[in-house]
Amino acid sequence: MNLFDIIYDGQAQYLQRAEEMVAKVVAEKGKETPVKFPGTAYALPCIYAITGKKITNVGELEDALALAKEYIHPAKFLQAALDAGTASAMLAEIIEAVKYVYDPTPYKGREAEDLNTADVRTLGNLTDAEIRSFGVALVTEDIPGVAVIIGEAPDAETLAGIVKDYQGKGLLTFMVGKVIDQAIEQKIKMGIDLRVIPLGYEIESVIHVVSVALRASLIFGATKPGDFLAQRTYTKNRVKAFVNVFGPWDNKIIAAGAAAIELGFPATVDTYINEVPTLLLHQPDYSKVVATSLEVRNIKIKVTEIDCPVAVSSAFEGERVRRDTMFAEFGGNKTECWELVTTGNLAEMEDHKITLVGPDIDDAMFAGKDVVRLPMGIVVKVAGKQMQKDFETVLERRIHYFTNYIEGAMHVGQRNIAWVRLTKEAFEKGFRLKHIGEVLYAKMRSDFDKVVDKCEITIYTNADEVKKLGEEMVKPIYAERDERMGALTDDSVDEFYTCLLCQSFAPSHVCIVTPERLGLCGAVSWLDAKATKELDPMGPNQPVVKGKAIDERLGVWDSVNEAVSTNSQGAVEKVTLYSILEDPMTSCGCFECICGIMPEANGVVIVNREFMDVSPVGMTFGELASMTGGGVQTPGFMGHGRFLIGSKKFMSAEGGLPRIVWMPKELKDDVAERLNKAVFEMTGVENFADMVCDETIANDSEGVLEFLEKVGHPALAMDEIM
Repeated sequence: MNLFDIIYDGQAQYLQRAEEMVAKVVAEKGKETPVKFPGTAYALPCIYAITGKKITNVGELEDALALAKEYIHPAKFLQAALDAGTASAMLAEIIEAVKYVYDPTPYKGREAEDLNTADVRTLGNLTDAEIRSFGVALVTEDIPGVAVIIGEAPDAETLAGIVKDYQGKGLLTFMVGKVIDQAIEQKIKMGIDLRVIPLGYEIESVIHVVSVALRASLIFGATKPGDFLAQRTYTKNRVKAFVNVFGPWDNKIIAAGAAAIELGFPATVDTYINEVPTLLLHQPDYSKVVATSLEVRNIKIKVTEIDCPVAVSSAFEGERVRRDTMFAEFGGNKTECWELVTTGNLAEMEDHKITLVGPDIDDAMFAGKDVVRLPMGIVVKVAGKQMQKDFETVLERRIHYFTNYIEGAMHVGQRNIAWVRLTKEAFEKGFRLKHIGEVLYAKMRSDFDKVVDKCEITIYTNADEVKKLGEEMVKPIYAERDERMGALTDDSVDEFYTCLLCQSFAPSHVCIVTPERLGLCGAVSWLDAKATKELDPMGPNQPVVKGKAIDERLGVWDSVNEAVSTNSQGAVEKVTLYSILEDPMTSCGCFECICGIMPEANGVVIVNREFMDVSPVGMTFGELASMTGGGVQTPGFMGHGRFLIGSKKFMSAEGGLPRIVWMPKELKDDVAERLNKAVFEMTGVENFADMVCDETIANDSEGVLEFLEKVGHPALAMDEIM
């Protein structure tokens, strides 16, 4: 068989199975039975993206078969073969959808609390929220690319070496087939948080990573469903994915590979096949697989040498250290734990000086103890000709991320409520407290090289020193900073900043970052943007000199509109900073929260990304987000960060914070302190958060209104919102 015949035969096998499964499910379940993947607002996402048609019930699967057949027209030229790949993808999605009709969780890894200890570890479909959670890391290139590994490597050790190499470089890795068992055998840590994701054993499950790519196009790129050319252009240029096929391939795998190639994702195989230059490559040398795949996708990896016995990569950022795997713990209400970045004198400092004051985790005093518990204080002293005091908090927040990059470490919180855990495995590999210092030193010097010329790290574990320094040095510095930050308001500064980080995924979106409105992803504050401008003068954060406002109530400035129009290439011509009804700011797709108007309550609901249920406006977070992501303006709806909930500028044109009538309880509890303080200062109303409904009280419109009336919510007495 030549390559064309292989692809067409594989496509025919998908078609036969899909037709058989659809006929069976129609007969057994009936045409009106709903069909869907959980956690997505995009119906069957691949078919929806390719054709613009939403498939919602079993009967419509017959229509989906017809749509797939439109791409089947065998001929001896490349596009016909690629079209057969597209048909194969659509048919694979139909096959997977039928599985979800019979069982809402056909991939049992979804039912496991800890994927690394579960018997069955496959995950299948990813939710919209999980895809959005990758957004910031993708655009900042903390996730520099996406690897898809299919089949079976010659041995488990070879597979583990390749996966760990990708993981160590920060890539997002999906696995299909027996490679999953090989990863389990080698005890590779897996899960969405760890960026190693086992999809399923059948080749059809690869459609779930194709779905990720196409939903990225819909979510972040605002491409129109049915415009398959736009989808392909987006995935090729903006989703840096590639495929590795290990072991003997069959015709269905090659047909799936044709679908990947049509989306711009090159494939490498270890078993010989007729090559298609730059698209389908033969690489039998496993030591060169990683380099080949990165090179063909033009993925550049910045390497920072770190003296550490465990891996250090952003891929480990989501790792959780549980009680049964924990060796040492600092903070977490058990001991005191704080961290501080402060500026030193360049002439007096010794670069790369790392000092431990107090016992290490291998001290003899801990012999026989189940868990090592110590207080901890971390002082990172930096100096540089371009360093400014305002940058200290920016660098200090990076301690959280850099510590989480350590395999076997978990860092939660910041300032004097930090909490660190280390695993037994990390200890056994030789990890000690000095290695935290090595990681922080290396990352501060490499990531902030424009302002950090020297860096010293001191780690305190002596209880008396931790307590004394915490009271006499650390808390006063925190208080001074808080006073400084409290004085930073939109009205007190002369310039705002653009943030264009997400334009690599959402070309028409422009964030305007102000002191009271951080980036909607929650990752970029006004000080972060100011620091980034210093670190990278031509980078994504550029100043916007305010000048005189056109409309202070709405938050309209000529300079802001000019910046938005220029940087969106004219896609968005004007925005308001303080309104959700008139020209609200656009969103990329990785926002932490979304607010939407609830007219009958004369207010707004706010839903955070983690909340999976339907909100009182009748839509889930994903459905709300599908209306607003990708750089479009949708009056009445707006994506934003958690920090904005508590800002007096939040939709102030419509009455502001007192308009909030409903939030998920987790979000409400998280923002309650700031929200209560701001509303009290605005209105004199105390404990406002208690007046905000949540899902534990009511989720439907009638129930929400009943609660609001019961507590006398101020929104009910305000002017009509519309």
